[in-house]
Amino acid sequence: MKFRGTLAGRITLVCLAVAGIAVIVAGLVASRLIRTTADNVLQSTLAAQADVVASQLDETGIGNRLGVGKVADVVRGQGISVVVRRAGGQALGDGVAVQAAGKLGLDRNHSGRVTVAGSQYLVETRVVGARGAAFALVLPARNAQATQRALVRNILLALGIGLLVAALAGFVSGRLLGRPLRRAALAAGSLRAGRRDVRVPVQGPREVAEVAGSLNSLADALAVSEARQREFLLSVSHELRTPLTAVTGFAEAIADGVATGPDAVRAGQTIQREAVRLERLVTDLLELARLGADEFRLDIAVLDLAALVRDCAEVWQLRCGREDVRLSVSAPAGPVPVLADARRLHQVVDGLAENALRVTPAGAPMVFSLSVSDSAASLAVRDGGPGLAPEDYPVAFERGVLNARYRDRRPVGSGIGLALVHALVTRMGGTLTAGPAPEGGAAFTITFPLAASTATVPPPAADLG
Repeated sequence: MKFRGTLAGRITLVCLAVAGIAVIVAGLVASRLIRTTADNVLQSTLAAQADVVASQLDETGIGNRLGVGKVADVVRGQGISVVVRRAGGQALGDGVAVQAAGKLGLDRNHSGRVTVAGSQYLVETRVVGARGAAFALVLPARNAQATQRALVRNILLALGIGLLVAALAGFVSGRLLGRPLRRAALAAGSLRAGRRDVRVPVQGPREVAEVAGSLNSLADALAVSEARQREFLLSVSHELRTPLTAVTGFAEAIADGVATGPDAVRAGQTIQREAVRLERLVTDLLELARLGADEFRLDIAVLDLAALVRDCAEVWQLRCGREDVRLSVSAPAGPVPVLADARRLHQVVDGLAENALRVTPAGAPMVFSLSVSDSAASLAVRDGGPGLAPEDYPVAFERGVLNARYRDRRPVGSGIGLALVHALVTRMGGTLTAGPAPEGGAAFTITFPLAASTATVPPPAADLG
């Protein structure tokens, strides 16, 4: 049972099945051909012998008992009976042979097969001379059947050898084809055990080589993914440790009575602020985890993107004013209907704005810019901060990448905010891209198709800044 379940076993069985079908078909065709060919060969041989005998006898020989006896002795050793009819006389010979010759007829030259008493006979008749003398050579058909059986035995032997060769060829082919697959299976087991340095030689048939190449690519992808996960966990740990340290320190100060009066108030405010920061971080982590689940719900409906931008701008005008950052808003005066989840899209804009304000220095601008084309609406959140290196824009939405690269040089977030907003936009059917901004910093652009109810493009944008 184990052998049948292996690739070598299955290839061997397939080869045997194909060879067996070929044997059956070849046997059926060959048996018919053998039967026909054997009959034709024996009939031709008998006809040739009859012609030779006819050339040696004439009416004198037919009438001469000695001449006929010599002929009978020659052919009788081959299992052939001789029937003779002298001119004007009756046919003489073995009873069954006379009946067979009589059925075919001794009046002219004949070749044929006749049945007497349930047995078949090959008969050749020849007329000798002009006065009607004739003879016949009669051969039982069982002689032909014996020849057929001998030929069939030889063919069956050859076909049996062919089956054996097919089985050996299938087994060897299966082993050769299964060897690279077995190596791939061992490599997969090593990957499952945690090794990421295993590689499979890319060789063998194209399909097997593709399996090996895919397994090697999987090993590389796993190594990169795990490295990024480690970096992400390190960044998240760093982000968690900072507020936890503050909360723990100020809580101990209050508990020990070190912070009293106004100091206790300030300690309580710090604890509250850091607790809110922790809550936001944990919420983002949970949201990002839930995005990958099927039960994550979105309330998709038609909403006015221009109105949503103006609502967000009212909140961020105050926050930007406290940081001495000028917020400029550009949006069409009319409605811009798109299909999205209003609450989640508001969360996305807030996340991008918070990210932009964090890196924008005092006196520099921050921009909300909504533009509309024939089929889509695009909202860009731009900042006048330091921006990103060109190679960092393609990886800006990968968890923890920007945090790991910039946390020692500028204020950074938890490393999951951009990943979260990108996942939210994608789940809502939009796109989110990153690139340099005209203000000198970075621009993050959200694009949604216009809702089907939109018939015209809204009027040109109005500067609300």
